[in-house]
Amino acid sequence: MPSSKAGGLASGVADVAFIGDTMYAIFAGAGCSHGVPSIPNAVIRINPDLSWTVIADLGAYQRTHPVANPTDPITGDFEPDGTWYSMIAVRGNLYAVEPNHGELDRITTDGKITRVIDISASQGHVVPTVVANHGVFQVSNLGRFDPEQLNTQSVFQITPSGQVRVVATGLSKVLGLSFDGRDRMYVLETSYSTTDPGPEPGTGRLIRILPNGKQEVLIDSTSGVLVVPTGMTFGPDGALYISNIGYGAPPVGAGQILKVELTD
Repeated sequence: MPSSKAGGLASGVADVAFIGDTMYAIFAGAGCSHGVPSIPNAVIRINPDLSWTVIADLGAYQRTHPVANPTDPITGDFEPDGTWYSMIAVRGNLYAVEPNHGELDRITTDGKITRVIDISASQGHVVPTVVANHGVFQVSNLGRFDPEQLNTQSVFQITPSGQVRVVATGLSKVLGLSFDGRDRMYVLETSYSTTDPGPEPGTGRLIRILPNGKQEVLIDSTSGVLVVPTGMTFGPDGALYISNIGYGAPPVGAGQILKVELTD
């Protein structure tokens, strides 16, 4: 599978999702603009013999279906082939969010791509990084590491009619979003600071947001436990599993999976 490296950060397979017993994966480090002209950024199907098949060329779709407010391609945060990050399966289809252009798209198992919503059209370049579905779609964002946007990241609810509504804000650099059986939302921040808009290793936070909107910090930024975490999901045992030390330049082999047991 393709991978690429730029600015000290490597990109490859960004996420996986299952429909039935079939695994699908999404590429973030392929395509001509990533230096991999022979393979596009795409959704692939993993076959029973462990080979894989491209089912949807995401880079081609983005080039022919531009969003309303992409950033400047020369000096801004823009990637022609996309930098896909999060993908989920909902009712037999795949849904993926792309941070660089700012969109949520649906991909069918036979390769048809349609845009659910152009987030950039109403929110600008907020860098949406994660999508979850809890009755309706919920999307959160990384932000632009801009001092004027310090800790202003949000959770956006995507209504069935395609409207965007902010349901939580005041967050920092979100890379994970999950819900428990009591309608409580869990937000994973890759780092948190009251002064530095960029990522700071060892300052990640886990926040629970109650249905009434109250935010509870479960793992604080001062604990040092969450070191540039990159993703989160609930396991069948009711615990949260977090990918930790997911980017940057730590020693090879330092990546972790953390188990967070919730007591209430």
